[in-house]
Amino acid sequence: MGIRETAEEAYREALPALAMSAVGGLFAGVVLGGMRAELRAIEGLLVLVPALLATRGSVFGSFGARIATGLHQGVVEPRVDLGDERLRAAATAALANGVLVSLVAAVLTVTALTLLGSPVAPLPVMLGVALIASVLSGLGLTAVVLLVVFAGYRRGYDPDTFVGPVVTTTGDVAGVFFLLVAARTVLTLVGAFGGGP
Repeated sequence: MGIRETAEEAYREALPALAMSAVGGLFAGVVLGGMRAELRAIEGLLVLVPALLATRGSVFGSFGARIATGLHQGVVEPRVDLGDERLRAAATAALANGVLVSLVAAVLTVTALTLLGSPVAPLPVMLGVALIASVLSGLGLTAVVLLVVFAGYRRGYDPDTFVGPVVTTTGDVAGVFFLLVAARTVLTLVGAFGGGP
């Protein structure tokens, strides 16, 4: 296969994922635009949003690449098998890393805004939002990455060409949606216990 044919095949495989990425990014923007009340109620949350979304892409992009490499090497079967120790370990590591880096991002956000003298919600509020959003989006992303990579591989596609756009899009959409869920959950809990962020 020549260079031109290889390039055409790569574009043909990646183009649907890239188109989905554009649509998903717009949808995530619409959801974020509808979070005005939550962003006002939890001061500093808007600063945390890019960090949370970037970590989703980094952590689960690496997870998708690890699964793709396992498929190419023949050490991972292209099906969801909860008995597969490698698959379980990779998924657990991705979830744990996603939660840990989200909590670190929340701490850094509160610290930076406090040092700058900007208004910011208390650390427990930011940690609660980061924890809930990272766990929910992490579970969703793990399922999507596994299903999409395995389905594409079984249909003869190279997962390396589409895992990046799929993770980015799903991470943005799920990240913003679950951030909204997390913010509302934390605000409800804070209100139920008689406090204020």
